[in-house]
Amino acid sequence: MRLVRVGLFLMVLVLLMPEVVGAEGAKPAKPARFIADRIAAVVNDQVILVSEVDQRMLPLRTEAMSITDQHERERRLAKLALQALDEMVNDELILQAGLTAKLTVDEQEVAAALDYIKQTNKMDEAGLTAAMKSQGITRATIKNDLLRQRAVNELVGRKIAVTDEDIRARYAELSRRSSAVSAVNVSQILFALPEHPTEQQQDDAKKRAQAAIERVKAGEAFAKVAGELTEDAPTKAAGGMLGWLEPNTLDPVWEAAVFGMDKGDVRGPISGVQGLYVLFANELKRTQLETFEKMKEQLGSELRRSQLAKLTRAWIEELRKKAYIEIKLS
Repeated sequence: MRLVRVGLFLMVLVLLMPEVVGAEGAKPAKPARFIADRIAAVVNDQVILVSEVDQRMLPLRTEAMSITDQHERERRLAKLALQALDEMVNDELILQAGLTAKLTVDEQEVAAALDYIKQTNKMDEAGLTAAMKSQGITRATIKNDLLRQRAVNELVGRKIAVTDEDIRARYAELSRRSSAVSAVNVSQILFALPEHPTEQQQDDAKKRAQAAIERVKAGEAFAKVAGELTEDAPTKAAGGMLGWLEPNTLDPVWEAAVFGMDKGDVRGPISGVQGLYVLFANELKRTQLETFEKMKEQLGSELRRSQLAKLTRAWIEELRKKAYIEIKLS
């Protein structure tokens, strides 16, 4: 689950990125001082500064700064800044809700979180201090993040209701579909894109991918369509055939798509390293799931996490509707 906020675990991941310290976007000394006091957004009676948005952007700037076309680079940075600001507005609303509910986080909890970050990243105290300083993370940052997590757990998590019937229904679904699949024989069609595609290039690739999907759904053999359209030279002659793929060997996005297919299904377009892909399931191998009793606890946890994510999104939308929010970042 990825909530629309910077959680402690994302913070841990950020600390795992030492290259950010020396990234091009991490050292705009003069510009940072020039825009430090500009207001990016007003959220009820609190403000978010442009300098704070810049700080949130540090892990995101590296890829964008590698785009050689200046116009496209500026467009991408502006889009990322607005996305970061939107997340920060959500963060602030969650924090305010927690404070209104009189929730608190003590210093012992902050210390425990810092110890967790050190252990996870195998850092000593000096390394943690340096990493936090380089990314503008303070004890107050972590305290606020813990308070947001507590607000979600206390104000939303208590509404979660997962019954035995829910878990049994999920088990039955998995028995029919993805988790019972041990391997999928897959073919693909690649619509190649450059490393940093423009929106027009992405739109064109999506249209071509959708046209290919429609041809297959209309009855054309996938191998024939792939042989005509794929831009992946190694698989073109074989009608896009990739072969057997097994669980836990793919990117999570691909994992969900591949192992959610039945025989004869076509899926896409899906983003990949070289562009957009259309996938086709030629054959499936299935294995027996563990018994319900062995999987009951795991499935219950998964359902509770899924329900928490859904309820949290709805809660944040309600907070936004009731709040005064003024976006000043252009």
